[in-house]
Amino acid sequence: MQRRPNSVVAAALLILTWLGAVMAASSAGCGKTPSIKSQQYTMQVNGKQRQYIMKLPDNYDQNRPYRLVFLWHQRGGSATKIVQGEDPNRGGVVPYYGLPPLANNSAIFVVPNGLDSGWANNGGEDTAFFDQMAKTIEADLCVDTNLRFATGFSYGGGMSFNLACSRPKMMRAVAVLSGAQLSGCDGGNEPVAYYAQHGTSDSVLNVSMGRQLRDRFVKNNGCTPVSEPSPNGGQSVKTEYKNCKAGYPVTWVIHNGDHNPSQVDQGSSTPFAPKNTWDFFSQFT
Repeated sequence: MQRRPNSVVAAALLILTWLGAVMAASSAGCGKTPSIKSQQYTMQVNGKQRQYIMKLPDNYDQNRPYRLVFLWHQRGGSATKIVQGEDPNRGGVVPYYGLPPLANNSAIFVVPNGLDSGWANNGGEDTAFFDQMAKTIEADLCVDTNLRFATGFSYGGGMSFNLACSRPKMMRAVAVLSGAQLSGCDGGNEPVAYYAQHGTSDSVLNVSMGRQLRDRFVKNNGCTPVSEPSPNGGQSVKTEYKNCKAGYPVTWVIHNGDHNPSQVDQGSSTPFAPKNTWDFFSQFT
């Protein structure tokens, strides 16, 4: 029997390893004709009815694993308000936090609806809601299970932070917009890629609350702490922490505004959160 050169065997093993990694990253829904469409759905979670809105990419391809992005609303908000958008000049959000145009059909968006218009997460019920949504969606749609993300403003930021704490193996990255620890932090000792922004004039959730969340993941991610710069007048200032564990960056954006997810830099009419968030998420492939 002719022996294969070691280099050929090694190359074959490398290819098999790569294929295994690719297959492992694809959800059970890959290759299936989907039943989930871009609309609202209801599910029972621990005996309570929960609602969420789905937004699929245009020309959804059942054989392409997509990013899965959860968008959590603020206190007093709703999934519908995230989808439709609210007046940004009154502390509201642009539709879907402005992310779909930047995603360019590379992501599936999920917009959950909170109980009593919030994310108190009593007994972990909102975390259980997330678990059940992810399981249901990934059984039907083609998702890259290495690329799950969450973002939200205020209470929605608190829920995104909770998932970074409680589901670090599931979440690739989170983006916390003017958040605080409002939905709990079960665990919270493992690294997750972390973006956050906060205003120094936040009259609802003091900037110190956002810094506290950030500092947990600066530590978890092994980054080198730095002295935080101040906003540059009407311009936000971005700090990208150094020496973080590979694959676990931390980015912090400070601005001089109030409690507003649609803050703009002086001289601009475009909120900076959408681009900052998508730039942070899209670095992971």
